[in-house]
Amino acid sequence: MEANEHEHVIEVTDLRRVYGGGFEAVRGIDFSVRRGEIFALLGTNGAGKTSTVELLEGLAAPAGGRVRVLGHDPYTERAAVRPRTGVMLQEGGFPSELTVAETARMWAGCVSGARPVPDVLGLVGLEAKAGVRVKQLSGGQRRRLDLALALLGDPEVLFLDEPTTGLDAEGRRDTWELVSALRDGGTTVVLTTHYLEEAENLADRLAIMHDGRIAVTGTPAEVTATEPSRITFELPHGYFVGDLPPLGELGVSDHLVDGRTVRLRTRELQRAATGLLVWAQTAGVELRRLDVRSASLEEAFLGIAKDVTAGTGTTKEYAA
Repeated sequence: MEANEHEHVIEVTDLRRVYGGGFEAVRGIDFSVRRGEIFALLGTNGAGKTSTVELLEGLAAPAGGRVRVLGHDPYTERAAVRPRTGVMLQEGGFPSELTVAETARMWAGCVSGARPVPDVLGLVGLEAKAGVRVKQLSGGQRRRLDLALALLGDPEVLFLDEPTTGLDAEGRRDTWELVSALRDGGTTVVLTTHYLEEAENLADRLAIMHDGRIAVTGTPAEVTATEPSRITFELPHGYFVGDLPPLGELGVSDHLVDGRTVRLRTRELQRAATGLLVWAQTAGVELRRLDVRSASLEEAFLGIAKDVTAGTGTTKEYAA
């Protein structure tokens, strides 16, 4: 066991993956995942997320670089890693004629120290479907079964590849609560998802991949801070933009006027909002339809992808 296993259960250094024909899907990435945190790996289609996770799971050997999971090489020391990890793939393949309980019992036979099947089915809300054949499950219910099987071995590290695809809003929220509870119980979770709201709600830290590289890593708040915040309001009757305090002095980087609606962008949200409200109070006017908000993860994601595509982006990493 390596010394840093107690803090970082996953260490990735200059990791590379090359497919037949020389296509480099993962182009020398570095990141680490601490014990007991949810780490989200995001990116556009083809960014290299699944290729990276498969290397972490030990499903393939890297073309270069180094990966350690729980202090071991997950490919060459698979026997030391696999019993301590759980994997939920994008799509599981189950015998369609088996029932949910039969499928779980079959899977439990391949897992060391498996949890009781009824307990695991209860965790994912499938206890009432135990006697139902797999072929009769909805797509969302099959995803719940995928998750149940990944949890059978009570894993220390849990890999979730698009865990809520096919779930309705309630099922997605239930899954979020379960994953958060697992994290609170000490499980380390590596998550890939196309739902940016999911990453924003769940992840302690995240990395955004683009074209096989990591563009930025940090907490959701740190990553969203790469994009300006917004203030939107309706100008009071009889007032114009020129009547507002000098926008540069408020920390406003740019603005847009659409009729009576003003949209401001700023990286100093508190300063800009305070200055605007003090002005309105002094002037004795009301700023109707006032909306003050930080940038969303989606805006940061799109901004980073745009910068990298244009060749203006640089990799950013915030302190863990």
